[in-house]
Amino acid sequence: MENTSMENTERKYELAGFRERFGAALIDTGILLLITTPLLYGIYGGAYWTSGATIMGVADFIISFVFPFVATVAFWVYKSATPGKIALNLCVVDAETGAKPTLQQAVIRYFAYILSTLPLFVGYLWVIWDPKKQAFHDKLAKTLVVRPQERRVNDVSFTR
Repeated sequence: MENTSMENTERKYELAGFRERFGAALIDTGILLLITTPLLYGIYGGAYWTSGATIMGVADFIISFVFPFVATVAFWVYKSATPGKIALNLCVVDAETGAKPTLQQAVIRYFAYILSTLPLFVGYLWVIWDPKKQAFHDKLAKTLVVRPQERRVNDVSFTR
C-alpha cells in the first residue's frame, strides 16, 4: 500500500464510517472462520462444538486466540489494514501523523477491542457519533480508520 501519511502525501483521505468498518469486520471474521474452523474440527472433531469447555487444549488456544492476535497485529503494522479493510480500501493510521500504526498502537488497539464490546458494543457504535469516527479502541490506541477521498468509480453509460 502507498504511504498512508495524511499530511505528507498528495493523496487525500477521509474518515471511514461505521458501515465500511462493519463490512470490513465481517470480511475479516469470515476469513478467520474459514481458516480456524477446519483446523479446530480436524483436531477436535465435532466434540469441539458440543463441549462445554472454554478452551479445549493448547491447539485450541493457539488457533483461536494467538493466531488471530498475531495475524491482525501483523496486518495492521505491515499493511496498515486487515484483509477486510484492504478489500474495502480502508486503512488504520496513527491519529497524529497519518503513518502506519506502531506495534505498540496495534497491540493496544487489539486488546482494547474488549472494551469496545462492553457494554452492548457501545465502543464500536461510538463511531456513529464521534466527530473523528473513532471507536473506543481507536481512541485508546490513538488511531484512525481512513479511506482515500477519490472513489475511482467508472462512468456508466446506457444505450437507452
